[in-house]
Order: sequence, then structure tokens, then C-alpha cells
Amino acid sequence: MNRRVLTLVAVSTVGALTLTACGGGGDNGASGDGTVTLKVVAADYGDKATNSSQIYWGDVAKRFEAANAKIKVDVQIVNWNDIDKKVKTMIQSGNMPDVLQTGGYAEKVADDLLYPARDVLSPATHANFLDTFSNAGEVDGVQYGIPFVSSTRAFFYNKAIFARAGITEAPKTWAEVQADAELIKAKVPGITPYALPLGPEEAQGESMMWELGNGGGITDASGKYAINSRANVETFNWLKTNLVDPGLTYTNPATTDRKTAFADFAAGKTAMLNGHPSLIQMSRDGKIDYAVAPIPGKAGALKSTLGVADWMMAFKDNGHKEQIKKLLDFVYSKENITKFDETYNLMPVTKDSLREMNSGGKHKDLEPFFALLPQAAFYPLGDTSWDAVSAEIKKTVGTALSRDPGEVLGDLQKKAEEAPAGN
Repeated sequence: MNRRVLTLVAVSTVGALTLTACGGGGDNGASGDGTVTLKVVAADYGDKATNSSQIYWGDVAKRFEAANAKIKVDVQIVNWNDIDKKVKTMIQSGNMPDVLQTGGYAEKVADDLLYPARDVLSPATHANFLDTFSNAGEVDGVQYGIPFVSSTRAFFYNKAIFARAGITEAPKTWAEVQADAELIKAKVPGITPYALPLGPEEAQGESMMWELGNGGGITDASGKYAINSRANVETFNWLKTNLVDPGLTYTNPATTDRKTAFADFAAGKTAMLNGHPSLIQMSRDGKIDYAVAPIPGKAGALKSTLGVADWMMAFKDNGHKEQIKKLLDFVYSKENITKFDETYNLMPVTKDSLREMNSGGKHKDLEPFFALLPQAAFYPLGDTSWDAVSAEIKKTVGTALSRDPGEVLGDLQKKAEEAPAGN
């Protein structure tokens, strides 16, 4: 998964591995007897050989080939550090994959490399995706990105620290976050009341969660960048005045990364923060008595929180549309996609898998995240300038807490409007 989501699991260093030998030969992967070989490149979600995605995809390829005599599947599993570079090299050399599973799709759309999702998914499979994820896969109203796995964000708090401070429930509003932080500072010395990581690791995510809490966000309703909207400027003024200046969070959030905040929470050094499901296991490992709740907003708990996803996409260069459709329908069956999600403790993107994982109390620790999935809000993934804009946000948005927020956000807005596509 793209590192936006991959923090749920450790990044693997396993190199590219061929799971099923290419059959036949000939043009566009077709052999003399009409057998077609589909080239699939997928990211590795494991952190060692025993849980490499090689195992999952090898099983999928074997069972798919058994059911489709004229289609072979050649899968390469590539670690996250190398997959973007490898795919770029493949494209430049004309050695296009048929199916790619990785972190982003917009640049491939800009280069006119992909089939629209509706062309390579049966109507039933297409309709089975959660609507928010299908919409996030669109460029100019057409879906190209096919969601594969996902994550959302929620509010974590240390129940033991809350109890010592006399707090009996999770805050639902910003005012309650401030009041609880003040109690913790007064009654539990040595604890950072609220962990606010706006350093370069993932400042775009933390800032967006706070902006959503005030009706703002990175873009407006029309999809245009609105980084310096009145709501966003108001959000940063509130954070500066009510959390940073009174010493209720880190001294300099602009230099504090998410990994530091997560480690502090798992060590019992901070009382509350926004987090994703990987923090569950970290908290357990640290023997933290924690709880999860919706993220507080200015007027009440958020009903729409930050969602992130990794994507599948289908390349049209080899002309294997019908074979790709058969493979993707197989991959996205409830059995196969649920198995992948459960193997790596990830969040589903399909309706039937969400029902399956949310039934019978099998994943009780993930239930708060399941509840948030259908209303998830996303970065502007379909905008080919987003990578460049995200990089600028990571570098400087945290300085809005030590400088004039209007000036900082205004500068970011200008850079967003001027950012070249596909940068």
C-alpha cells in the first residue's frame, strides 16, 4: 500500500518475485493456441517472507488459472520502496503491465494509459464498491482508479490518563478537547495532553482532519483548491490560540512527525490524538488502556473523516480488456478481497466485504473505523497536481501555528494554483 496507508503494516524489503511463469509468447502476451498472459504488478504489504503478498497473489493466480484455461497470470510483487520506479521504467520501455496495484493512478490517466473502470469490471463488481471510494477514483467524472484497500482515521485516547484527570468520556467538540487537555495538564504532570503532529511526514492528513472539523478542507465543493478558505484559516487560528500557545500540545508541531506522536501514545506519554488502525496494535504492545471515538469537530464529532486508499488500475496497451475483467471480478470476490484485508488487518473497499468483516464481532477493534468508512473524505487524488501540492503542504502548513495562518495558507493556495500537472 502507498505509505499513506501502509503505515498499517511494516514496509517490506522483498524484491520483485515472479509467481506464475509466463506461458506461450507472441504479441501482446498471446500464445499460438490463443492463451493470453496477463502481466500483474502488485505492491508487497508484508514485512517478511512468511507474510509477503507473494503468498496471496500466488494462490489467487493458481485458482484463477484453474478456472480460466486460456488465461495465464504472471505476477510480480515489488516492495513499496521500488514499485514506483519499477513501473516508471516499464512504461518508458513499452513493457506495460495489464494490471497494476499501487498507491496512485492520476498520472497514468493524464498519460492516457488506463481503461476506465467500467470497461474492466462487471456491473455487479462495479456496484459493490463503497461509493465514496469509487468517487475518489474519478478523474473528470470518469472512474479509472479501482480501490483495493483502505484506511480511515479516528480519535484515540488513553483511558487511564483520562481517569486520573477525572474525565469520563471522549470529547466531541474542540472546546471539550481544550477543556480535557487543560485538566490533564493540571492533574497529570509530564503528559502531553494532545499530540498534534504537523511535521513533514503526514501534515497533509492531520491538517485536513482539523479542517474537516470546521467545514473546510483542501478543496471546495467544486473540487478546486481552497487551502486558504476562511474556515481553514479559522481552524489554524483556533489551534494556535487554544492548543499551541497554552502549551497543551508539542512545543513545535511543525517539526513533530506522526511516527513520534504514535510512539508517544503507545508509550503512555500523550493522552489523545488522531490515528489509524495501526495504532491499535502499537497501543496493545505498549499495554495502553485506550479507546477509540469519532474525531471531535468544532460543533460536534465528525461524521466524515479522512479516508485513504491504495488502488488497482488496468492498462489498455496490450488490449486485454476482457481477460482483465475476468481477473478483476475474481480478485474482488468477497472471498478473495476479505482474505487480503484480514491477512494484513486492513479496511475493506467493497460492500460485501465490509458486511463480512463487521459481522459476528470478529474485528471488534476495527468497528469504529468500519462505521466511518462509508462517509470517508479523500485528498484530491484525481488531480494530477496533487503530489506537488501535498509536498508543499507537508513542508510548510505546520508553520501556520507559529506565523500568521492567513499568510501561510495563502502562500500554499498560490502554489497549489500554480502547480504543474503530473509533477
